[in-house]
Amino acid sequence: MTEEEYENWEMVRYRIDNEGMEYCFEHYSSFEEIEDEDFHKLRKELLEKMREMRTFVTEKLESYEEEY
Repeated sequence: MTEEEYENWEMVRYRIDNEGMEYCFEHYSSFEEIEDEDFHKLRKELLEKMREMRTFVTEKLESYEEEY
């Protein structure tokens, strides 16, 4: 690993710790400077699961609202 690669990974960790996972990956950056297929696969899966969770919660709320 080069020094630049190490610094890129440090930046990702810093952003996760300081911005939170959701903001970090959904709003801050797609981290194109990270050249790691597994990282990007996991990043995309995380984004998809966060969207699924938002949809699930919204649908739950809507179903309860229809009952009342």
